[in-house]
Amino acid sequence: MTTTAGKGAGVGTARWSRIIPVAIIVYIISFMDRTNIGFAFTGLGHDLHLSASQQGLAGGIFFIGYLFLQIPGGHLAERWSAKKFVGIMILVWGVFAVLSGLVQTYGELLVVRFLLGVAEGGIWPAILVLISHWFPAQERARAYGVWMMNIAISSIITAPLSGWILSWSDWRMLFFVEGVFPFVIAAPLWWWLVADRPSDARWVSPAERDWIETSLARENADAPRALGFSHVFRSSVVWRLVVVYFLIQVGFYGLNLWLPHLVKTTTGGSSVQVGLLTAIPYLVAIVALYLNAHAADRTGRYAFHVMMPMVVAAATLVASVALGGIVWLSILLVSIAMAGALAYDGPFWASASRAMPVALAGGAMGLINALGNLGGFLGPYLGGVLQDASGGSFLSTSIVLAVALLLAGLVMLTVRGRANPRKQVPATDATRAARR
Repeated sequence: MTTTAGKGAGVGTARWSRIIPVAIIVYIISFMDRTNIGFAFTGLGHDLHLSASQQGLAGGIFFIGYLFLQIPGGHLAERWSAKKFVGIMILVWGVFAVLSGLVQTYGELLVVRFLLGVAEGGIWPAILVLISHWFPAQERARAYGVWMMNIAISSIITAPLSGWILSWSDWRMLFFVEGVFPFVIAAPLWWWLVADRPSDARWVSPAERDWIETSLARENADAPRALGFSHVFRSSVVWRLVVVYFLIQVGFYGLNLWLPHLVKTTTGGSSVQVGLLTAIPYLVAIVALYLNAHAADRTGRYAFHVMMPMVVAAATLVASVALGGIVWLSILLVSIAMAGALAYDGPFWASASRAMPVALAGGAMGLINALGNLGGFLGPYLGGVLQDASGGSFLSTSIVLAVALLLAGLVMLTVRGRANPRKQVPATDATRAARR
């Protein structure tokens, strides 16, 4: 589909209707296979005789494995092929997702979850790089924001689907059923529909291809080229973004993996009811993701559009637990908290994509994601430890997670330079015509 000449330059929208939907589907399934353990905790904990802290470790160890291919994944996507790298790793992660249903001991569970993390590790930075090849800076926050709706959409699907599976079977079947999706859905769509760059895609119009490539060339024209990867490690901006992402992941994954338990405790509902109620916060998050990313593209004030959702998430998370006796109000507040904990994504990764020259951007985003996602290990584990210490109460956990989110927003305000231009990004007629 292309725009008309009257709207300016006849730029098409194939990148929005092809690249983004497939990337969303792939990561929906990826996110499902890493977080469905939150629904398996009750039966899995009983069958393998695990404490809450052991369950938290089993949920969080994924992120230790997640470290290993982050930088290589971003680097290979930039220098080799995001399409080939992601395509291979989809098949590898599917193997370990299925094996999660075969574990017999706590040790086996930790090993399989760790290896699942390794397999999924490079996919996120590789897709970030792929999107940066298709979307110029003036629409990148929206591109990342729309793609990152995958987290919310996946949770909306995972919650009722997992609750339904558990209503007629057990946690092993949960891992088996959802572990098949990489093979039958994600891999075929990715291999058949994705291209690394506009120049590789027959399905993109010449006008759209020229506009993308011209826009990217213009914005990268003044970027230094003769820099080694050591420049990434010496960048204070990159390290600030690492800290921000680490703190956000502590808060988000601590909330995400323990959310079914929180809803179960608050409502006392069945597995199906808990699954349906757990989906509500993610519906709210989809709206917040798009609106915040759209606003960030208009202003270029990425730091502000990361900080504000963190403030909202921190306040409403604690309030949702403190007011847990009023079920409808608690669900409303935790929905707002989840929306805030996810709405930062578009502007944050738009900022990260501009923190380094283009030749180093893939590796830099891999480094940010690698070290930042250690927070995804700490959040669930810390949640389990605090619940063990407090006799099952989630209040102390919510306070710690909220503090992490609030600190993330404050640190983000210190980011300066290209990563936070703090002025409206100019839009040409062609840009406006290409917007959705």
